[in-house]
Amino acid sequence: MGILHEDAVVISQSENGSGSTVITVNCPDKTGLGCDLCRIILQFGLSICRGDLYTDGKWCYVLFWLVGRPATGWNLLKKRLLDACPSYFSTSEIEYYRPENKQARPPDVFLLKFWCSYDRKGLLHDVTEVLCELELTIKRVKVSTTPDGRVMDLFFVTDSRELLHTKNRQEETINHLREVLGDTMVSCEIELAEQEVTACSQGSPFLPSAITEETTSLEMLDGNRSSSHFSNPVFVSMDNSLSPSHTIVQIECRDHKGLIYDIMRTLKDLNIQISYGRFWANSRGNSEVEFFTMHADGSKIVDPTEQNDLSSCLKRELRSPLRVAVVSRGPETELLVANPVELSGRGRPLVFYDITFALEILTTRIFSVEIGRHMICNREWEVYRIVLDERDSSCVPREKIEEGVRNRLMGWDRG
Repeated sequence: MGILHEDAVVISQSENGSGSTVITVNCPDKTGLGCDLCRIILQFGLSICRGDLYTDGKWCYVLFWLVGRPATGWNLLKKRLLDACPSYFSTSEIEYYRPENKQARPPDVFLLKFWCSYDRKGLLHDVTEVLCELELTIKRVKVSTTPDGRVMDLFFVTDSRELLHTKNRQEETINHLREVLGDTMVSCEIELAEQEVTACSQGSPFLPSAITEETTSLEMLDGNRSSSHFSNPVFVSMDNSLSPSHTIVQIECRDHKGLIYDIMRTLKDLNIQISYGRFWANSRGNSEVEFFTMHADGSKIVDPTEQNDLSSCLKRELRSPLRVAVVSRGPETELLVANPVELSGRGRPLVFYDITFALEILTTRIFSVEIGRHMICNREWEVYRIVLDERDSSCVPREKIEEGVRNRLMGWDRG
């Protein structure tokens, strides 16, 4: 078509730095492309305030208006978006909404292990920030503090650049950590982890019902407690009369961080295809979304049961894309955060980063952390279990911790 692959993604930054940045994606289509693009944007800490999407199943044209971090690495973002776009040379091989038959080889998991001579406020968040900047995806964490105050951190990570097996990449990672941790870092090692460390485990009996019970009600985490700060109504409507070949899905809800990603991953996992879509967030913090959808075989969604299932699923995922609870486990106070894993096996980006950020703002220190995957009601979840330091957590009410973490994860902290 006379267009270079690098021109598939064009980023137009605002001139004064205060407006939105516009990203244009113009490339061959593939199953789940919209979900992949939104996930990458979320990984960079950016929010989509407006968007338009069109595809005929062979070619895709997307416009995103983004707001967020002023220090975003735009060149790196463009590279990651290009990596998600199919090659132009594959256009002739694309069939209309052809399912992906080939499963990509899972990335190697590495164990990053280091000791610190003493704990300090914000240490874990600083480490998490470094790993995110290095494009190392945290798959699992085990953090513990010894009685004498030393800290041992075990991070199981994958490398987006697929270079962590090299000496240069390992030295780069260790040097970045040393710059942040300074003399407190006693030692640091990186090695290939055993494959089973990231295997999904069955739900633990110690996980509270706030996480394990599958329900669509807003009381999933709050029981009978009144929780006005978590009021998040979602309205979904469907129409088959306005288009001869598509079911129009309209959504109105409160905007939150990763909203379009949550919609895209839900539709992708349900094998619902989007031909055209538009979405925007208004000044009142609400979002309106309209998609022209169909089944993978090109048929409309006309069965009432299917419509109800789709509507219920969208409402559940958008009301509560993450589950947050502060509970007691014996003498300990534990913060739990859970998010569903895509069928492709990918978890939600930046969850642990936002958790550590929120706890630092709340001046609540972390005693230990475990991140693992659990099968809950036949669905895989990523569960973050954080034991809070009792010396600090007693000073901050549990409700405030839960609210602060949730607001940060949802982007409602205005930070």
